[in-house]
Amino acid sequence: MADARLVDLHRLARMALEVDLAELRAAARRKEASLAALETLSQPAQATSDLSPVAVGLAALRYQRWADLRRAELNTRLAKQTAEWMEARDKAAHAFGRTEALSRLAARNAPRKPRD
Repeated sequence: MADARLVDLHRLARMALEVDLAELRAAARRKEASLAALETLSQPAQATSDLSPVAVGLAALRYQRWADLRRAELNTRLAKQTAEWMEARDKAAHAFGRTEALSRLAARNAPRKPRD
């Protein structure tokens, strides 16, 4: 009876680990998307040559102001996503440890085959 319960606990722990790992992967994807968006903002804007130098300068200033605001938003989002990723990483590590411990207990309690 105890062995069957241990096997069931191990199965549940493996399922919880899979859920936690999926959450970790999703958090990593969100974080990577924000990093990519930040990287895009670091690229200089392409100016067209058919505009006057004054218009090009004004457009560049407006773009820089917009990019600075967008960068601030993305940095705030990235900080939150990094904290979420760290929390998901810690949760997955805990689930992995629990799964490994239950696996070892199950292996220790498994009936051994008699030697010939």
